[in-house]
Amino acid sequence: MVQKIYILIAATILIFSSLNNIEGHKLFVSEKKTATPKIKTEPSLKTKSFDSLYSNKKLGSFIQDGKTYFRLFAPGVANVVLETFETAEQQSGKQYEMVKDGNGVWEAVIEGEKNGLYYGYKVYHKNDLIKNGNHPLCVDPYAKAVTTFTTYLNPKKSIVYNNNYSWGNDEWIKHDWRDLIIYEMHIRDLTADPSSGSHFPGSYEGLIEKDINGGLNYIKSLGVNTVELLPAMEFGTVEIPYEDSLDGFFNTWNPYERNHWGYMTSNFFAPESYYSEHWTKFKRNTWMGKDGKQVDQFKNMVKAFHQNGIAVMMDVVFNHLSEYEIGNLKQIDKEYYFRLDKDGNCTSQSFCGNDLKTENPMVRRLIIDSILYWMKEYHIDGFRFDLGKLIDWITIEDIIYEARKINPNVVFVSEPWGGGYDPKGFSLRGWGAWNDQIRNGIKGENPHNGLGWIFGHWYGNNNIERIKSYVRGTLIKDKFGLFQKSDHSVNYLESHDGYTLGDFIRIGTRELDPRKIIKDVDAEVKLTPLQLKLNKLAVLFLFTSQGITMISEGQEFARSKVIPWNEKIADKNKGHVDHNSYNKDNATNYLDFNHAKINRDLVEYYKDLISLRKANPVFRRAKYEDYHFMEVPHNKFALAYTVTDGAQKYFVAYNASHSKKAEFNLPEGIWEVLVDDKTAGNTSANEIQNKIELNPISGFVLKLK
Repeated sequence: MVQKIYILIAATILIFSSLNNIEGHKLFVSEKKTATPKIKTEPSLKTKSFDSLYSNKKLGSFIQDGKTYFRLFAPGVANVVLETFETAEQQSGKQYEMVKDGNGVWEAVIEGEKNGLYYGYKVYHKNDLIKNGNHPLCVDPYAKAVTTFTTYLNPKKSIVYNNNYSWGNDEWIKHDWRDLIIYEMHIRDLTADPSSGSHFPGSYEGLIEKDINGGLNYIKSLGVNTVELLPAMEFGTVEIPYEDSLDGFFNTWNPYERNHWGYMTSNFFAPESYYSEHWTKFKRNTWMGKDGKQVDQFKNMVKAFHQNGIAVMMDVVFNHLSEYEIGNLKQIDKEYYFRLDKDGNCTSQSFCGNDLKTENPMVRRLIIDSILYWMKEYHIDGFRFDLGKLIDWITIEDIIYEARKINPNVVFVSEPWGGGYDPKGFSLRGWGAWNDQIRNGIKGENPHNGLGWIFGHWYGNNNIERIKSYVRGTLIKDKFGLFQKSDHSVNYLESHDGYTLGDFIRIGTRELDPRKIIKDVDAEVKLTPLQLKLNKLAVLFLFTSQGITMISEGQEFARSKVIPWNEKIADKNKGHVDHNSYNKDNATNYLDFNHAKINRDLVEYYKDLISLRKANPVFRRAKYEDYHFMEVPHNKFALAYTVTDGAQKYFVAYNASHSKKAEFNLPEGIWEVLVDDKTAGNTSANEIQNKIELNPISGFVLKLK
């Protein structure tokens, strides 16, 4: 440990003599790690005079009339120098003084069309005691492509990118929100495992390969109509070396030193370069995305999904920036771009140490510009906002207003946490939001002492009336309801966070001890009869409830996230089931398609329920008054109702009791069995009338003949 710190300090002193990008283990360094005089900030009153500044000028780098323009908004700084490079590896380049206008925009112009040129900014602050050195190269916040060197400070160079991509006749897929069946997925996970059969594992190209087991082929086979990509804007892929520190942050939590999920965005206009590389394993001390190929590859990916009738949403992170990297908005103009406390330190309601000041006009513009850019340039169909409550309401309102001018059907979903919890507020503004009530009510909050309805328990304020509310869309007309319209309720039981639904059930049944070291994952992933019943009951409820439906990658085969027990890394949890796999670029997160074969019964059940929901609009578009619930005596965990769709009537029943059967008198007529405790589909040879009996942990869907 001592040796590591000594080496880090020594490297820091040596590297500070260079202004930027020297190849090696440590590139840019924080000023707190040297004896060099620190930058003094001006009084906080200064910030208030800049907060109202606004400019309509085009920002970033762009080519126009045979010249290349560079513009950066940084109102609170004394000087900005543009530095350009012929190669990513070049250590120092040409420098150009930039000129500031009255609204805080700095500009430099170079003769000629410099497409593909590497560049960055050296930013000098008014009371800066260091005039000629020790300044990191700052990446352009509006850069359309960047190349990143794979060390924990994630140093970057911006790339001048001139678009000439041909979309052909591709356009947005305009779903009614009620029809959405979302598959939350990670670009790398769908092909990184050898079982996918990909020739380009973990990449944009691999995801859309033809005739492989994983990727787009697999997603299409499920029948979902939308994918939601975990963060794919350029992000900080490397974290602080384990048990070392940066600016007082000691990495005691991440022996992998990686950020796999991507919730550390560094550039809001550039696609992640890692997914353009054909690396089986991540490479350290290497430039990624040097040729900007990630831009076209991302577009090819979107086009391929669209050609298969699948919309593409992006999970976006505008509440904070990449936490540890040097050379972004923190070094450009911290006082304008970030919320600060009275001592000038960044606030951290995001728990990432740097909450963006979204209420400032040019931060708001940056967010809106980014969203509109991804819609226009990449044909993105919708967005899910991470920790959306950290973004001010005016920005939330302006985003959806401006985006709907381009595509009236664009999807906006919020994770309604961060600085509070307010799904109602998002619904009032026309946004969807993740419905944690249905998640916690149906499966429970945690598998140890917070089990929910499918386990024959009530979690929190749940009861049978709450379950009825979830069926109808968790509307505000019900007690504890959240949404103005069912369209705004994103119903889900599993996401990237927490245990998978499969693992939650394994632990909740007490058939898996979470302390167990698992060496044979194939054996552990195979569902027991009880686990299979619980998975089926849970997803049947999900797919027959009003609202947007979301499942997470691998949920359809009860995916298990087991940390490889023989991983050569200092992880004390090796061999255990993981519930926070954000840092694992390994088999913990990769989809093993052999497991889909092992639990084929459940996969087919999911496919059939997806088909059922798509073929029967009643499960997407029924009105509140179309439901008629039946009394269920002597079984508080059973629920049954009829719901109509015009002249067509359906009967739906669930029995979540683990010990009691449930018997119901059917309305008059002959009923087709679409779903029972074993199979699901749109048609059935089985018919029933008069009465129906449900075994424990089962459900039925009937259609009046």
